[in-house]
Amino acid sequence: QVWLVESGGGLVQAGGSLSLSCVASGGTICISAMGWYRQRPGKERELVAYTNITGPTYEDSVKGRFTISRDSAKDTAALQMNRLKPEDTAVYYCSAECPPRVAWGQGTQVTVSS
Repeated sequence: QVWLVESGGGLVQAGGSLSLSCVASGGTICISAMGWYRQRPGKERELVAYTNITGPTYEDSVKGRFTISRDSAKDTAALQMNRLKPEDTAVYYCSAECPPRVAWGQGTQVTVSS
């Protein structure tokens, strides 16, 4: 079983930056991919960024603004978020794929004020 803990959320003004971190523990040897999802108020959870052996993938609205990184040796993942917009306000969740399961963190709130 894999456990994930996120950190780094907070309140920032539009145009600012935040960096989210995710630390995995437990049976991490099975992790094949990690990603970041978000759930905006009144919306379903959506993929923001994802990285596996083939490289990173980004949701269209964050391309060029967000960067996902992963350190497999340290079992960590990060999401650097630049030029934040009010519509980026959401709870952000870290995920880790350990086939056939997906592990989730508890989420961290990101609030972008206009």
